[in-house]
Amino acid sequence: GAFQKKGHSARILSPEEAERLAKDQVLVSEFKQLKLEKEAQKNWDLFYKRNSTNFFKDRHWTTREFQELKACREFADQKLTILEAGCGVGNCLFPLLEEDLNIFAYACDFSPRAVEYVKKNALYSTERCKVFQCDLTKDDLLENIPADSVDVVTLIFVLSAIHPDKMHLVLKNIYKVLKPGKCVLFRDYGLYDHAMLRFKSGSKLGENFYVRQDGTRSYFFTEEFLSQLFKAEGYEQVVNEYVQRETVNRKEDLCVPRVFLQGKFQKP
Repeated sequence: GAFQKKGHSARILSPEEAERLAKDQVLVSEFKQLKLEKEAQKNWDLFYKRNSTNFFKDRHWTTREFQELKACREFADQKLTILEAGCGVGNCLFPLLEEDLNIFAYACDFSPRAVEYVKKNALYSTERCKVFQCDLTKDDLLENIPADSVDVVTLIFVLSAIHPDKMHLVLKNIYKVLKPGKCVLFRDYGLYDHAMLRFKSGSKLGENFYVRQDGTRSYFFTEEFLSQLFKAEGYEQVVNEYVQRETVNRKEDLCVPRVFLQGKFQKP
């Protein structure tokens, strides 16, 4: 079973969890941190090589969670142009294109291998989408997408993989292609998510920022940090809230607390 609630209060840690996090203060060395930053693309490419298209499930929940994809239409069959920033192998992209025939999608990813998997998918059609490799922190989206042309940008479990010092560059880049009055739809890991509590000591890169064993990195967002990040780049906040889910494994009597941050930010 699963229990879900939305709101503005962060998850409260148990005393044991708080103690464990407080003890874990040793950061990964600067040398290794620079190496991880330099090899970020290679590490994601290896991730997709190992997992092919099997790791993430198709995300059919996107339209359920983000009614905005329907709400941002002025009339029923209006064609929408979307950008999926950080598309991975298309787990979000293809369900959307299947469900909604009036969408044209731009999609990009850091990993060249992920982009190749998207292009090899039987559902891929150049009439419905344009996919390209892109480092959102430095490759200008205007090289592939006209300025002020996108109705919705989805930024789903993407920003957490980027160094916190560079996140603003992604938002600046996206801002250029988004139409005025239109939105970025955001979902990512929230503070004290189960995944954050599972990191072993020696995995910490900085505040709320960790490295996995495969070299990929993950940041865990607070509502305040996310709000400041978007507002500093000129966006207006429409929604920004924690989504807390408790997934209960009855067989093992385990309760897994998942915490995500879900937001909607508008270009004025």
